[in-house]
Amino acid sequence: MSRPVRVRFAPSPTGPLHMGGVRTALYNYLFAKKHNGTFIIRIEDTDQTRFVPGAQDYIMDAFKWVGIMPTEGPGIGGEFGPYVQSERKPMYRAYAEQLIQSDKAYYAFDSSEELTQMRKQAEQMGMPNWQYNNVTRTSMKNSISLSSDEVQKKLDNGDPYVIRMKMPRNVDVRFEDEIRGWVVVNTNNIDDKVLFKSDGMPTYHLANIVDDHTMEISHVIRGEEWLPSAPLHVLLYEAFGWESPKFAHLPLLLKPDGNGKLSKRDGDRLDFPVFPTNWTTAEGEIFSGYREKGYYPESFINMLAFLGWNPGTQQELFSLEELTQAFSLDRVSKAGAKFDPDKTKWFQQQHLRLRDNEVLAAELKTLLDSDHSLEDLSIVCNLMKERATFIQDIITEGGYLLEKPSSYDEKTIRKKWKEHAPGLMQEWSTELQSIESFNAEAIESTFKVFLEVKEMGIGAVLPLFRLLVTGRGMGPSMFEIAEFLGRKECVERISTGILEVSNVSSNA
Repeated sequence: MSRPVRVRFAPSPTGPLHMGGVRTALYNYLFAKKHNGTFIIRIEDTDQTRFVPGAQDYIMDAFKWVGIMPTEGPGIGGEFGPYVQSERKPMYRAYAEQLIQSDKAYYAFDSSEELTQMRKQAEQMGMPNWQYNNVTRTSMKNSISLSSDEVQKKLDNGDPYVIRMKMPRNVDVRFEDEIRGWVVVNTNNIDDKVLFKSDGMPTYHLANIVDDHTMEISHVIRGEEWLPSAPLHVLLYEAFGWESPKFAHLPLLLKPDGNGKLSKRDGDRLDFPVFPTNWTTAEGEIFSGYREKGYYPESFINMLAFLGWNPGTQQELFSLEELTQAFSLDRVSKAGAKFDPDKTKWFQQQHLRLRDNEVLAAELKTLLDSDHSLEDLSIVCNLMKERATFIQDIITEGGYLLEKPSSYDEKTIRKKWKEHAPGLMQEWSTELQSIESFNAEAIESTFKVFLEVKEMGIGAVLPLFRLLVTGRGMGPSMFEIAEFLGRKECVERISTGILEVSNVSSNA
């Protein structure tokens, strides 16, 4: 590539970071890392009316959790700062004035009331989509329709104004999108956008162009919602005489049913998170996040990467490092990506299984009040992780490995607990006590002999053994469970279980 790769993620601090925003940041991060480039975060807070306290800190906390920290940004540093647009405010006016001097922009003195009135009149005349453009600008109050003396007088009087882009008439704007190919838009379909507001702040359009240029951004990788603005941005680069970065507009994230863009409110409505971490509004409303739901950052990132991209192979499970090596923009789809909550849980389940038992044991210990050793918890994790999606599931589904069961599966009792069951289990308990080396292999071997002697099938005995020891109707290998619990514990549980299950059965 001719230019060093420098990419940026430029969120507005108007609320929490939606998972779609995290995906955009992730793709920027992966692209930068793949090409030994720089990943920048820039806070675009030009719209001060929508600023939400805490939103910027939330964004940085989310990045830290998922492991895609920028190289440059607020609180991080870098040679191209400051990285918050409001702190760069003094620089933008000069660029807006430069466009006026080169006849690429103009002053517009129309009040908001006058603009509202013009739209109403146009609507009454059957033109509901009135625009301030190369046709209508001559009938408005601006430095094109007014004489230079009138304009100067208004400026000297301090009359409020905005600066608008002077959109050329009937010009095809062409640029090549890295994902979508060539895009062509005629300027007759673009209005004269406001570049500089009356409050002295630039709009997104001007600020983002100036910042991308001065920060030497090589690639602008952003959401599809910015595609309609891209022709204006291309024209602005041309107006300044600057080299334009390459553009790549990512596909939308769609609702699970595919009907419409995934919104911030869909998650709690449909019972899945849409934010990386919990967000609490100023009113105290809590929106759930993936971190607090128990997802690993690796599974969250893995899932996000596949929402619009694929590696072109059968591989689905990736670490962040593997994603970096595999990622390329030419494998990003144009079509919207439908979010699948069940697939998200699958990614979490797979990444939990990939974790070392010792790591899982340390995580499990933080959730327990008891003093179980890490060695024991590691065995518990090894037994249960194939049946778990979240670390909490190991406790929920395998609690019997840590303490005696407090209840017994009623379905198994109804189906398997017959009149002969107490005596049969007492006999099996006696066999357990006779095993010299109490390990899974020896227990299983003894069990098979027991079945032969009793002339019974495995389904007539094993479910009863499981029921009394675990309280469950299903689970991992009973022989491995028995080895872990030990002879004494198994025998005690069978003895207690016979009494309690018989009592439940007689009362059923």
